[in-house]
Amino acid sequence: MPAEQPQWIRDALIGLGDRLRVARLQENLTQERLAELAEIDRSTVQRIEHGIGDPKFSHLLRIAKVLRVPVKSLLP
Repeated sequence: MPAEQPQWIRDALIGLGDRLRVARLQENLTQERLAELAEIDRSTVQRIEHGIGDPKFSHLLRIAKVLRVPVKSLLP
């Protein structure tokens, strides 16, 4: 079982999720529609937005492309 993440990493993942949610809502997209356009599972979008797990960089790149934002704008 992996070691628990340090608090600063958990905080960063929560911030990432918050920024993703704001960007998604600004584009008037549901989690389902964003997932379809990014060609990833809706559960992946949901986990990222809730700061759960360790998202793949490729997923962040796909999401950023759909949202028409630089991936760095989603990162802390």
